Amino acid sequence: MAHEVVAEVWRGDFLESVHHGTVVATDASGDAVLSIGRPGDVAFPRSSNKPLQALAMLRSGLDLDGELLALACASHSGEDFHVAGALRILASAGLGEDALQCTPDLPLGEQARAQHLAQGLAPAPKYMNCSGKHAAMLATCVANGWSTHDYLDPAHPLQVATRLTIEDVAGEPVAEVGVDGCGAPIFAISLTGLARAFGRLASAPEGTLERRIATAMNTYPQWVGGTGRDVTVLMDALPGVIAKDGAEGVYAVGLPTGEGVALKIADGSSRARAVVIVAVLRRLGVDVGKVEDLATVPVLGHGRAVGAVRPSLALAS
Repeated sequence: MAHEVVAEVWRGDFLESVHHGTVVATDASGDAVLSIGRPGDVAFPRSSNKPLQALAMLRSGLDLDGELLALACASHSGEDFHVAGALRILASAGLGEDALQCTPDLPLGEQARAQHLAQGLAPAPKYMNCSGKHAAMLATCVANGWSTHDYLDPAHPLQVATRLTIEDVAGEPVAEVGVDGCGAPIFAISLTGLARAFGRLASAPEGTLERRIATAMNTYPQWVGGTGRDVTVLMDALPGVIAKDGAEGVYAVGLPTGEGVALKIADGSSRARAVVIVAVLRRLGVDVGKVEDLATVPVLGHGRAVGAVRPSLALAS
């Protein structure tokens, strides 16, 4: 992908580093209204795909709502309530945690991970940040009478339905299929398609499955991320907004007015994602006063802030 500078790393008055990236914002009709880099190029959305995967599950008959539906869309921090929620989803389908095929891991959240290690606990699939999604995938399989031992196979009916759903809401064909960090298939689309999909979810009419996803995410942002996570802070502060972070520097946001935003930081770093998202939302006229703390990231020297990661001048203008 061809990228442009989207964030700058300042140490005092010295420009120390830059983050290149690609950013796109779409309007309510799905057309690009802001683009930096080459947003038509394809990328793996990574965990930003999760709300679209959850939509495919609802379309396939999954009966899930509220905080547990938000958890199905989550890259959760592995806090106790996240883990318990994933087990609740499994139990509702008559399954135990041994059915999970996501990668054994430690909790993603720093505090949860520290507590986990202090208790001498080992990595396990239920602690993995994707366990809510995997539990919901398994529950979808049970609801349809599909096999559960091979639910991660791209040819499985669940994954075929997921691909078709992503193509539907993104408005374009999947360009590539890979294996995500959790073992599930990952479907590559353009960043424009990802932004379009999030705008459609966030602005969907009442009574639709898309609206059900958006309501769950915005009502229960703590279940989508966790304590202190920028994706949680963003949705908690901005009514009707949905947001989902993804690995390798991906972030997607949908606005209730139908606009969508998607970005990828070229070097895969996560530290500039929220900085860039806030700058783009500001450009779109969103009041970001309540998330001003996300507009920059401190650069530390000897344990104190001596600079900041800021949006590039081109993006901030």
